Amino acid sequence: MRSIRRLLVLLLIGVGFVVAGRSVSPAATFTADKTGDGITVKLDNRPLTEYLIRSGTKPILWPLIGPTGKPVTRSYPMQSPPGETHDHVHQRSFWFTHGDVNGISFWEETPKAGSIVHRQFVEVKGGDTARIVTRNDWMAPAAKESKPTKMLEDERTLVFSVEGDKRLIDFDVTLTASEGPVTFGDTKEGTFGLRMAETINVDAKKGGRIVNSDGKTNLAAWGQPAAWVDYHGPVDGEQVGIAILNHPTSFRYPTRWHVRPYGLFAANPFGKAGFEAHDGPGGAFTLEQGKSLTLKYRVILHRGDEKQAAIADAFAKYAK
Repeated sequence: MRSIRRLLVLLLIGVGFVVAGRSVSPAATFTADKTGDGITVKLDNRPLTEYLIRSGTKPILWPLIGPTGKPVTRSYPMQSPPGETHDHVHQRSFWFTHGDVNGISFWEETPKAGSIVHRQFVEVKGGDTARIVTRNDWMAPAAKESKPTKMLEDERTLVFSVEGDKRLIDFDVTLTASEGPVTFGDTKEGTFGLRMAETINVDAKKGGRIVNSDGKTNLAAWGQPAAWVDYHGPVDGEQVGIAILNHPTSFRYPTRWHVRPYGLFAANPFGKAGFEAHDGPGGAFTLEQGKSLTLKYRVILHRGDEKQAAIADAFAKYAK
């Protein structure tokens, strides 16, 4: 009898089991391993992404593998696969910067642009989730016969998890004015961004679509405040998408969105005049020396469109 019970237990562990009519599978396993370039994150021993401490002028995530096993962000300029456009070299897969920090652009990649320099990994671990915590220094470009100077610092926490076949990335970043007052200027060029895979883009005319939490789509969603935005379309014949959710406790929730039909997908809490004519105060914000602000986002890689992926429900759960 004991041997029969032991066999049944092993079978349940190996193939999953049914509880109250619901199939339950073994928990996902994440690994997060340091490399010379950063951190490789794997899900059940399959590549999910790499946290690269330096690409161009900043840390990024690339590639970003969706639930069908295919990349859902653009490869250029890290690679140049056939069919990809070569515009906007600074739009590197998955990043965090801003286009006006005390008058200096950290968004573009030019000799006059600032750079975000990785300082240290605070925490790197895998398990049921993967967790990466880093500290970074925002450096102004060097003037003649001088060295780059530090303007501020950030601590960012990335947590990778799964819900069903959805892949989730929670991205929280705290900006601290460690060196003196810092003004984040009112510009559309910001801030937390992704560049979608080429075939997902609305402009590709293959079925790509942008929709926000208020039901505004494509061009109408640009520059508008919203709790979340979903960008979906085909990759190798399968419908996939990325949703970015803005947490209600995040600075200036609900954020505005610099989301474009050509594939740019960015949340920007500092843009206002950059998006629309208005009366009254703009979007610029000055962070006094020693003070901090925190931005919080959840990125969901999913199959189907925003309704099939139940993004509205996912936001309600995230907001709690």
